[in-house]
Amino acid sequence: MSRDFSKDALNAINKKAGKNITEGAIKKLASTVKPGTTQNEAQLRQLIKQVSAMAKVPVSEATVQEIINTVKKGGAGSGTMESLMKMLLKK
Repeated sequence: MSRDFSKDALNAINKKAGKNITEGAIKKLASTVKPGTTQNEAQLRQLIKQVSAMAKVPVSEATVQEIINTVKKGGAGSGTMESLMKMLLKK
């Protein structure tokens, strides 16, 4: 994922949420993610909830399931992550 996309995504999330999530907070959460996290539905679900709580943006169960299905289909490459961010920002 490009550095510009990362900053753009963080800025978009902060703007949408009306919060100031720091890059450090994101990095701290990201450091807990292991390669198998995206393959384990329970861990992925927990990660989505952690991000939702950090951003103070509620995520419906339908959106959680949509994210899980998208990750399972396409893995967690940068293109998939970008599309997930766009999907979340539309909700």
